[in-house]
Amino acid sequence: MNEVRTLFEKFWICKDTEKETYYKVKRDIPAFQRFVREQLGWKLVHTENILKLEKRPAHAEPFMGISEFNEIRDYCILCVVLMYLEDKEEQEQFLLSELIDYVETQLKEYMEVDWTSFTQRKSLVRVLQYMEKLQMLRVYEGQSEAFGAEAGQEVLYENTGYSRYFATSFPTDISQYRSWKDFERTDFEEVQEDRGAARINRVYRQLAVCPAMYWEGNDDADALYLKNQRQWVSKYLRENLGGNLDIYKNTACLTLEEDDCYGTVHPRDAMLPEAVLLICQKIQEELYAGRLEKKENECIDMQREKFAELVFACRKEWAAGWSKEFREMDGKKLLETVTEYMENWLMIRCVEDRVVIRPAAGRLAGVYPDDFKGGAGN
Repeated sequence: MNEVRTLFEKFWICKDTEKETYYKVKRDIPAFQRFVREQLGWKLVHTENILKLEKRPAHAEPFMGISEFNEIRDYCILCVVLMYLEDKEEQEQFLLSELIDYVETQLKEYMEVDWTSFTQRKSLVRVLQYMEKLQMLRVYEGQSEAFGAEAGQEVLYENTGYSRYFATSFPTDISQYRSWKDFERTDFEEVQEDRGAARINRVYRQLAVCPAMYWEGNDDADALYLKNQRQWVSKYLRENLGGNLDIYKNTACLTLEEDDCYGTVHPRDAMLPEAVLLICQKIQEELYAGRLEKKENECIDMQREKFAELVFACRKEWAAGWSKEFREMDGKKLLETVTEYMENWLMIRCVEDRVVIRPAAGRLAGVYPDDFKGGAGN
């Protein structure tokens, strides 16, 4: 197995903090470079100090945001801080107060900026801490979180120079883009985008970075390519990423072996994935009993209230096996937590007042043993 999986797991690899990993991956680039360039259509950024695989997806999915960010404002501030660092030399130092003035000047035309607001200060702190985590900034003196507690706190930062590699470069002007759909069109703009390299890249990207690939009908161009070339697609994925390619009527998935996983996986040893396995089992039981019905595309459509009933029924039935946090969690929060997790793993899709159960929810299920009673020692 080559080292491309390391680049999948990490945003980038910095030589000054991960020297051994940097050289290990660098030595292995010839083994996976063709796969990255031809099958995935991705750019590999390779400098004396950094390695980065620009993992642009086939389609935007809910789980693809920055997990540390809570609001759109966070992303806006991040963009402005990146602009600020463009004018700074590598290892140049600057004060938080200077950065704050710049952010306010750039953003005030588009949104209200009020640093006396705790919420807005926390947005800036989240961005700064995220940039520290990725080593785009180094704190020379002070602490970023201090500004969240009280406006006027000063911090001295150092620019590492890595920020120039953060944003993806685009071959066209994106200043007029208004939606994520515009970016998808840019990636796959061809005379016949359902043929050639664009289609190949879409298929491999979806299978490589997403829990599942879906299609509606038998005439779907990407599905036709996948089915016709399944032997080669399976071979290239297995050689570079591991796992097995599973293809169903309207779904395809790359399934990793239990003892050879990487990244975030489902299921894993945690209460939320365990609860979701039980919910998937409940859905399958309802389907087999005839109380739910699959559509032609293998999906199940239900009211949000019905989905909520299934979630709460699982908690009631298996409460003895659930952690104290999930047993006592407010019903609304439990539903939101489960829904977000299942959406991120492409098991469900929420559309207004309805929940669409997708085929991935039927691939795995969990049950407790017949003699399980819950509690310590059981």
